[in-house]
Amino acid sequence: MAIGFDAPLYILPFDHRGSFETKMFGWTGDLTPGQTAEIAAAKRVIYDGFLAAADGGVPRDRAGILVDEQFGAAILKDAQARGFMTACPAEKSGQDEFDFEYGDDFAAHIEKISPTFCKVLVRFNPDGDATLNAKQTERLAILSDYLHSAAGPRFMFELLVPPEPAQLQQVGGDHRRYDAELRPQLMVRAITQLQDNGVEPDLWKIEGLDRRDDCEKIVLAARQGGREKVSCIILGRGEDDRKVREWLEVAASVPGFIGFAVGRTDFWEPLVAWRAGKVTREDAVAEIARRYREFADVFARGQAAQG
Repeated sequence: MAIGFDAPLYILPFDHRGSFETKMFGWTGDLTPGQTAEIAAAKRVIYDGFLAAADGGVPRDRAGILVDEQFGAAILKDAQARGFMTACPAEKSGQDEFDFEYGDDFAAHIEKISPTFCKVLVRFNPDGDATLNAKQTERLAILSDYLHSAAGPRFMFELLVPPEPAQLQQVGGDHRRYDAELRPQLMVRAITQLQDNGVEPDLWKIEGLDRRDDCEKIVLAARQGGREKVSCIILGRGEDDRKVREWLEVAASVPGFIGFAVGRTDFWEPLVAWRAGKVTREDAVAEIARRYREFADVFARGQAAQG
């Protein structure tokens, strides 16, 4: 059974790997040491924005980062030394089927990094391919058992529910209608199915929801069966500032949603502008800090309005 995590949590995620290489840098194939160092340096810009936001008012006991070992091992070490919460991914990047980044050595890598959270990103539609879902669930249960058998990281589960063709057809091919009309109930079913098969996250990382009652249903599913301390955070999904604010305001009004993980909306545009020479490094850092800090303020105000 999950231990849970119910303290406020404002995560700046920049654990992107495959998408970072191809979409930010335009690189494919194996990276050279120089390319690896260049990506690590770009991620340091994001991290410096995070540090600036913490210095500028984001509560340090709520602030955390999510970054990968490949490009961010030094960043994780520094953040831990400064007392921030950290999260590190365990999944291979850029594939539809969950598998371990480091194969059978996953535990050794988790123990080496020793983050606050071990995070997985999983695409799981309960009406999707049953064989694929079973294979993913088996691997995820192994990770869940490992994490809960050791006094180590908590289990953070990023649940993505991509539409099946028949589901999209049901809403006339409209992805926004799918998000509003079908995805919430599919997420509830996915959470229950995973829990019933031995996958016990302490924290669910949830795609944005437009309606408060859908957020409430997600929390009920996450906390069913004696899981009272299991919580949820909302993710940004790379949406624009306005949409992310809407999602944060809705989630913050619901007990059980304790924070957010907003990454690309914070850093993508400032980082692209810096790499293109349109802004200085200092300007990029300041803009990333501003965006992250403002999202933290939005969520904090929404929570304050609860009670």
